Amino acid sequence: MFRFGVVYIDNMLTLERTREWIEFGDAVRRLRETRAVSEQGFSLRQVAARCGITPAYLSRVERGEVAPPGEDTLVKLAMEIGEDPDVLLAMAGKISSDLRAVILARPKLFAELLRSIKEAPDNAVLRLVREVRDGNW
Repeated sequence: MFRFGVVYIDNMLTLERTREWIEFGDAVRRLRETRAVSEQGFSLRQVAARCGITPAYLSRVERGEVAPPGEDTLVKLAMEIGEDPDVLLAMAGKISSDLRAVILARPKLFAELLRSIKEAPDNAVLRLVREVRDGNW
């Protein structure tokens, strides 16, 4: 079994597979509780209120009793617990609507691109991202 972890490479986020299995809800709970240790205002009730959901629902998400929430709620939750929204969405098995729109605009090209870099090492993907971002193509 695997879980996703976050790795930073030159201020770029990437997901790395690690050997420890962790459910989405467990990850959210751990991130929230980690913030609660060093800062006030991160109880389950307080975070739920700021995200516009009930404490009971957030508790059920953290216990894995319900599927991860929708994109808007996940983005709010990510911002609250100090996680990158795209990382939290990926952990929930989702992608943001803006990325979905980009892929849908050229599905065949993006499918080919993603399949071709699937096994590429992180430094190669990072180089590709930098080249596209900087316009060096």
